[in-house]
Amino acid sequence: MRRSYLQSQSLIELLLTIGLSAVLLPALITGLISSREGKAQQQERIQAASLLRQTYEAVRSIRNRGWDNISVNGTYHPVISGTLWASSSGAITTNGFTQSYTVSDINRDSSGIIVTVPAGTLDPSTKKIDIAISWEEPSVSTLSSTLYLTRYRDNLTYAETTQTDFNAGTKNSVAVQVTNPPSVPDDGEIILGAGGQGDWCNPSGFIQAELNLPQGSAAKSVRALQGRAFTGTTTYLTGNFVDIAVTNTNPPVPSITASMPGYPTNDVFISGQYAYVAVEDLFDIYHKDVVIIDLNTHLEVGYFDAASWIGGQGVFVIGNVGYVTAGTRLYTFDLSAKTGSRPLLGSITVEPFPGSLFSYGRRLYVVGGYAYIAVAGWSNTEMRIINVNNPSSLSRAGYANVNGESGQEVFVNETGTRTYLATNNSGSNPEFFIINTSSKTGSRPVLGSYDAGGMSPRGVTAAPGNIAILVGLNGTEYQVLNISNETSPNKCGEMNLNAGIYGVSAVLEDDGDAYAYIVTRDSSKEFKIIEGGPGGRYAYTGTFESQTFDALYPRFFNRLDFTFSKPALTDLKLQIALADPPCTNPTYTYVGPDGTTGTFFTDDGTIPFSAVGTYKNPGQCLRYKVFFNTTDAFNTPVFNDFTVNYSP
Repeated sequence: MRRSYLQSQSLIELLLTIGLSAVLLPALITGLISSREGKAQQQERIQAASLLRQTYEAVRSIRNRGWDNISVNGTYHPVISGTLWASSSGAITTNGFTQSYTVSDINRDSSGIIVTVPAGTLDPSTKKIDIAISWEEPSVSTLSSTLYLTRYRDNLTYAETTQTDFNAGTKNSVAVQVTNPPSVPDDGEIILGAGGQGDWCNPSGFIQAELNLPQGSAAKSVRALQGRAFTGTTTYLTGNFVDIAVTNTNPPVPSITASMPGYPTNDVFISGQYAYVAVEDLFDIYHKDVVIIDLNTHLEVGYFDAASWIGGQGVFVIGNVGYVTAGTRLYTFDLSAKTGSRPLLGSITVEPFPGSLFSYGRRLYVVGGYAYIAVAGWSNTEMRIINVNNPSSLSRAGYANVNGESGQEVFVNETGTRTYLATNNSGSNPEFFIINTSSKTGSRPVLGSYDAGGMSPRGVTAAPGNIAILVGLNGTEYQVLNISNETSPNKCGEMNLNAGIYGVSAVLEDDGDAYAYIVTRDSSKEFKIIEGGPGGRYAYTGTFESQTFDALYPRFFNRLDFTFSKPALTDLKLQIALADPPCTNPTYTYVGPDGTTGTFFTDDGTIPFSAVGTYKNPGQCLRYKVFFNTTDAFNTPVFNDFTVNYSP
C-alpha cells in the first residue's frame, strides 16, 4: 500500500516537472537567444555611434576649408582625399553600416528663428546637416544627428567711420564733423546741418567781431536775435541798456544803435517791438523791477514794480504775461497793454518756508505753462519748477537738488523736457547739469553732469548740433560741451579771456550762419561774436547716402551694425541697397529689415535675403542711406559708424 502511494506521488511529480518545463523552457531559451542578440546589437550600436561622431567631425572639417564645400544640397558621405576629409555623393555601406549626411536649406522668420519650410524666408548662409548611420543585423536600426553650419566663419567686413569715408557720400542737409573725442585718426560723425561756417569746438579761432560797450562796466546778460543783440551794463545804482545792430555779413559787423543810461541791467527779454529789462533796484529806490522799452523809439513806456529791495534778477515774457524773479519771489504781471504801471497778476515764494527766507530766484525760463528758475542763496534746491498755467494762481511743482551751490542760469529746450542748469563753482561737485523735466513734479532726475574745472559759471545756452556753451568767471571762462550723449557731457573746446564772461546767447540766422554772442568784463571789448559750426544750412530733416562699396563679385551680405545716438526729440533710421554690377552708377532700391522699401533699420540687424526692385542679396554693389530728423532746434541725432559683414 505504501509502495503504491509512493509510486503515485512520483508520477505526479514527474507530470508537474514535465508541465513546468513545457511552460518555462521556451521562455528561458528565448531569453538566452535574445541576450546573445542584444549583446551583438549593443556592439553594433557602439560602432555606429563611433561612426556618427567621425562623420560629424568630418563634415565640420570639410566646411571649415570653405563654405562652397557644403553649400550644395544633396546626400553625401565623407572620404579621405590625401590627408583631408572630402565629400563624395550618395551614401556608402561598409562592413554592414550605411553612412551618409544630407545637406538642406533652412528658413527663418522675421525674428531670425528657424521655421519649417515653406514658412519664413530662405537663409542662404545657414545649412542643415542631417547625419545618419544605419545597419540591418542583428536588427534594422539607425542612429542620427542634426547640426547647423553657417558661412559666418568666412565673414569679411566693410566699415565706414572716418570723415574721409563720410565726405565721399552724398549729403543732403547734413554735415560731417570730427568726433569728440576721436577713437581713430580722422574719426568722423554725421549730424543734421547745424548752420555756421565756423567750429563750435574751436571758439578762439572764430571770434568774428568785438565791440566796446558804454560806461566801461560789466554786462550781466545778453539776448540775441537775427541782426540784433541786446545787453546792458551795471554799476552800483547806474548802468546803460544797449541795443546793438549786427550786419548779415560774414564776418558780421556790430554797432550800437542806442544806449540808454539810467538802466542798471540784470537781464533782458525781447518780444515784438519791446525790450523788457530787469533792472537792479537796490532798496527799491526807483520802484521799478522791470522797465518796458519801445525799440522803435528807444523810450521807456511802461514798468512793473514788485517792491523788491534788490530789483529784478530774471525776466521772461509769454504773450501778454510777464514773469520776473525779484528777491525771494516769482511775480507775474499783465502785459495786455505796455504802457504805464503794469498790474500784478500773481506771486509765489520760489522756495517754501523756511528756505524762502534765505534764497532768491536768479534767471528763469518759461515753456509750456511752467517757469524754470535757477535758485541762489542758502537753499535746499538749485532749480525750481513753478506751475504758471494760471498766472494769477501760481504753485510750486518740481525741483532739482544737485550740488549745494547757488543756481545761476537755466536754459530749457523747446518742449520743456530738458533743462540745462549752471551753478556756482563747487570744489567737489560738477557745475553743469542736464535735468530730465519731462515730468514737472517732485524731484527731477539728473541725466548727466560736467565739472567746469575751477570756472564759476554765470551763463549757459544751447546751440545747434548738440552743443551747450558754459561761460563764467575764473578758470577757463568759455567752455563748449558736446551733449549728444546726455549721460556723459564732454568738453570739445574752450577759450580763456582772462576777463570773465557774464552772459551768452546763441543765434541761428536764416542764411544758415550760427553765432554765440557773449558779454565780458573786458573793459574795451565787452561784446564779442563767435561763429559756430560745423557748417551746412540748418535743417530739421536730412539724409546721408553712402559711397558705393564694390565687393568685386556677388556676395551674401549677412548683417549690418551701426553706432548712433538719438538725444530727446530726435530720430535716426537706416536702409540698405544691394545691386548687380557695374557699380559705377547703378540704380539702387533701399530696403529695411523685412526686405521692403517701407521699413527701416533702427538698430543692428540681419540683412534681408530677398529681391525687390533692383535690390538683390547676394549682390555686389552696396550702399546705405541714413535718415535724420529732429523737432528741437538745438539737438540732432548723430551717426557715428557703419559696419557690414559679407561672405563668399
